[in-house]
Amino acid sequence: MSFGVDELVELLKAAGEPTRLRLLALLAGGDLTVSDLTEILGQSQPRISRHLKLLTEADLIDRYQEGAWAYFRLKQDGRAANLVQMLLMSASPADPVLLRDGERLTTVKKARAERAQDYFSQNAAEWDELRRLHVDDRDVEAALMRLIGSEPVEALLDLGTGTGRILQLLEGVYRRAVGIDASRDMLAVARANLDKAGVLKASVRQGDILNLPLDGAEFDVVIIHQVLHFLLQPELALQEASRMLRPGGRLVIIDLAPHQLEYLRDDHAHVRLGFSHQTMGEWLAKAGLRVEQAVDLKPNSNGAQALTATIWVARQGRATSLAPADADILPVSVGGN
Repeated sequence: MSFGVDELVELLKAAGEPTRLRLLALLAGGDLTVSDLTEILGQSQPRISRHLKLLTEADLIDRYQEGAWAYFRLKQDGRAANLVQMLLMSASPADPVLLRDGERLTTVKKARAERAQDYFSQNAAEWDELRRLHVDDRDVEAALMRLIGSEPVEALLDLGTGTGRILQLLEGVYRRAVGIDASRDMLAVARANLDKAGVLKASVRQGDILNLPLDGAEFDVVIIHQVLHFLLQPELALQEASRMLRPGGRLVIIDLAPHQLEYLRDDHAHVRLGFSHQTMGEWLAKAGLRVEQAVDLKPNSNGAQALTATIWVARQGRATSLAPADADILPVSVGGN
């Protein structure tokens, strides 16, 4: 890694200002919005936006739009990104300013998580019905069954199990299964549903999707169904899910494609308005996973609230069953009018 004098000076000028260096340190912990950064740093939005603009122009951070919100992330690749990583590694972890920023970041994340948990608790009994307002579960479940296949699965993990619907749906496929959810109310519903259905080879337990109470490399299949859009840092959940997989195991993600229904943030605690194939592919690659298939399930109606759901199937390590070439990796659209 080498720079010309002028180039290096410009990069150091961009990073070498107290607020901008603090912004880089915060963005090293995940994607954040201007509102998040304003709350953490206690500075005005115009000032934070100006600093972010300079960092973006210097190619030190990326900006992407998601509905009405703009997210910022630390640049991951390239010489400038490597230089920033070196600078941040040189900062003292005991610095009082950076420590205070880190504490405020934790507070922001905690508040978001608590809001989502409150929403789940209030809507646990009607959760399946709420989800069906936007996505046709029948299409999703049929596609999921096709992608999972009929080969027996020794151990399955369902993250954000909710009402336990996935554990019931796939009962004929797995030999044992575990469902994890952070909401006690959801788990109570899930246990009741599993008891009613007579599902004895699956159990549910409370846990944090970002810090699972399980040993790693235990499961052949991990499923994350309509959970990631509630998370401030979905990519961390993917990394934790990857840790749970045995070598060659599969991660199956069902979530929403990008959309513009802003009211879902306030009314239904959504943090992210869907995920593009590019973003999901990048996150999965960083988690050590390779996308094998991506299926877009378009809505059967043209209603304003109907959304496209996407299923991504990724495998840990190098995939061995893709033929011909990479055709199966390309998004496939199903359904719709």
